[in-house]
Amino acid sequence: MRQFLRLLARNRLASLGGVVITGIAMLALITPLLPLQHPDVIDTAHRFLFPFSEGHLLGTDQLGRDLLSRLLWGTRLSLAVGVAAALAAGIVGSGMGMVAGYVGGRTDNIIMRAVDMLMAFPYILLALAIVAALGPGLMNALIAVAAVNVPFFARNIRGITLGLARREFVDAARLSGKGHLRIILTELLPNVLPVIVVAMSTTVGWMILETAGLSFLGLGAQPPQADLGGMLGQARSAMITSPHTSVVPGVMIFLIVMSVNLLGDGVRDALDPRLRSGALSRPRASTRVARQHAVPAPEAAPADALLAVQALETQFHVTGRVYRAVNGVDLAVKPGECLGVIGESGSGKSVTALSVMGLVASPPGVITGGAVRYRGEDLIGAPYARLRDLRGESISYIFQDPLSTLHPLYRVGDQLAEAIRVHHPVSRAEARARALQLLHDVRIPNPEGRIDDYPHEMSGGMRQRVGIAMALANDPDIIIADEPTTALDVTVQAQILGLLDDLRRDRGLAIVFITHDFGVVAQLCDRVAVMYAGQIVETGPTAEVLAAPAHPYTRRLIACVPELGGGRRELAAIPGLPPSVDALPDGCAFAARCDRAVADCRAGRIDMTGTGARSVRCLFPEEAFA
Repeated sequence: MRQFLRLLARNRLASLGGVVITGIAMLALITPLLPLQHPDVIDTAHRFLFPFSEGHLLGTDQLGRDLLSRLLWGTRLSLAVGVAAALAAGIVGSGMGMVAGYVGGRTDNIIMRAVDMLMAFPYILLALAIVAALGPGLMNALIAVAAVNVPFFARNIRGITLGLARREFVDAARLSGKGHLRIILTELLPNVLPVIVVAMSTTVGWMILETAGLSFLGLGAQPPQADLGGMLGQARSAMITSPHTSVVPGVMIFLIVMSVNLLGDGVRDALDPRLRSGALSRPRASTRVARQHAVPAPEAAPADALLAVQALETQFHVTGRVYRAVNGVDLAVKPGECLGVIGESGSGKSVTALSVMGLVASPPGVITGGAVRYRGEDLIGAPYARLRDLRGESISYIFQDPLSTLHPLYRVGDQLAEAIRVHHPVSRAEARARALQLLHDVRIPNPEGRIDDYPHEMSGGMRQRVGIAMALANDPDIIIADEPTTALDVTVQAQILGLLDDLRRDRGLAIVFITHDFGVVAQLCDRVAVMYAGQIVETGPTAEVLAAPAHPYTRRLIACVPELGGGRRELAAIPGLPPSVDALPDGCAFAARCDRAVADCRAGRIDMTGTGARSVRCLFPEEAFA
């Protein structure tokens, strides 16, 4: 609850709406206690008094009734009717949606066809028809407004329920012997309740407006009963001569509807896990750059490096906290070389890879330091047009889950052709022929038949091959592969690794391969960089690092790998957990889990040291204990 209120408070428009509607609601609640004149007392001798007249702060209407008193009593009534209509529509519509989505079959068809019949009429005309059938009156207007909004709740909640009704926890509830009603109330309702609350908060303003509209037409509250719509309707004849009689209720309707809508939008954003910022914000086309240090000199990068990452720092700014996901990373890869980046989950490998081309989502991601040089050109802070030209053309990505990156509604051949035509002015036929050749290159069986498949029609290994084909579509210089074999079985994994190795040798590609598996590193990579808590802790030729790891963390990681045919040995495990990147300790981040840590390890920053191709971030590397 605290987090929800904090996120809601960060949205200034929502906070403003909350303050305004809370003030109006409090004023409406204490109206009976205020020393006001009776709202229905007629005094024709004092008709159409202007605001600030003696004894009438907001003036009087066409019958001499006090406008302030009628405004407060009318606001009280309009708020009550709007909230009651929202509750009635939400309860009835959500109940219909949950039953239809859970039961399905004929019940679903009957309920949803009835909802479709309601939606076939314009909602204002339908509300007028209901009131005409029931007769004028505030209660009938409430029923009409609630009825025309039932389809909105029913359709939304049915769609969510359909996705939940086939989930494992619902099946488990059935197997445990729970009845249908109990499953709906205890399993489905808690999952859809946040959606119902958000829907009510965003629609109550419109229901107040619709009720006021019916009263304006004389179909809602009947004289002498005061509500905002009725006041506005009775004052329309004197709009020119006495405009205050229309402005007073009109301004109140505006304030109520706008404040409720702003607050409802804020509630929706604060409850949405994808919008934890608490405000509407679209991701930027490239990661925001706010360097806090001087840009590293180009001369500091290796002269023969095709891609050089220098002192890269990437942070996530979330609800006042700063998460230092990447904290001074230096990497370099040469043409035709494969660099393996390995480490535990959360060590910063993927964020480092995404930072290269500005693909870290902003907000909340921010690149706060360092440089990424491709052929000497710094890509950090480069114009979006330049990054767009390089993405997929010179530097390509193979992502971990191809099903989440391939569009489910387009055939794989069309997606491959699009990746080509974005960068090269070729015809559709040429792009399709090139896509077909790419499927041949990545060894997809029967590519002529598979080019028109949708992603869901392919296996995981096939989709991963399509992802590799898309990365190769424009003959890039560098491929960044982010754990492309994690979700694949051992046989397909070996095929994908062999394919990448062959493509690297045939085309002279440079590959940055991110993985958790030392076996993959040993098979594919020329050099390896070990990451921990957003930093590189050891780097060097793969064979040397695997044979004689220098950092205690690297040694522990290698010891965790099981061996086949090597006799019995106890499987090692690294005690403890990696530190949280929003509260990194001073000195070595691995010190709390290291059995050789001393006071100096926690004293201050530890830099990379080493000679030749090997370097390590440790005061007492393993060689010292040999």
